[in-house]
Amino acid sequence: MLNEFKKFAMRGNIMDLAVGVIIGGAFQKIVTSLVNDIIMPSISVITGKVDYSNLSITIGNSSIKYGAFLTSVIDFLIIAFSIFIMIKYINKMNSKLEEINEKNKENVKQSKFFKKIKKKLNIKEEKKEEPAPTTKTCPYCFSEINIKATRCPNCTSMLEEKADDLQKEVTDIPSNSSEN
Repeated sequence: MLNEFKKFAMRGNIMDLAVGVIIGGAFQKIVTSLVNDIIMPSISVITGKVDYSNLSITIGNSSIKYGAFLTSVIDFLIIAFSIFIMIKYINKMNSKLEEINEKNKENVKQSKFFKKIKKKLNIKEEKKEEPAPTTKTCPYCFSEINIKATRCPNCTSMLEEKADDLQKEVTDIPSNSSEN
């Protein structure tokens, strides 16, 4: 059971969620400080009030703290606006990626279309021919030698394919036995 819990807790989604919650908490602290330490004092300079969080209306024995509520609303608006800007940026990036993917798909479709047309019209694409080799490897010493060589200049071995060709030529020469 402990191993199952460990697998559950270590899955990517749970870890991503945990990181998101931690970063969200830290971001919330930054926004709260922004509202309490910068925005609200700036508003209080304009309106003449120093601290809105202490504003309240007392009705009977209960106190309605509308200043704290106002501060929380401003917190919420800043966080919501920040998230809106972030989501808008992410959506813009995703739409650009989708456009690029669509263009790539269209290019692939056009490429396939043109290949089909070429095939129907019997248009063959030019294939680059590689130049004929000018060297070969000696089977005895593995050095590189001229392709026309019949003997290796390094180890002086007779090369087999040329030696076989020479042997055939020698045996194909008619003998002059009728002269004897």
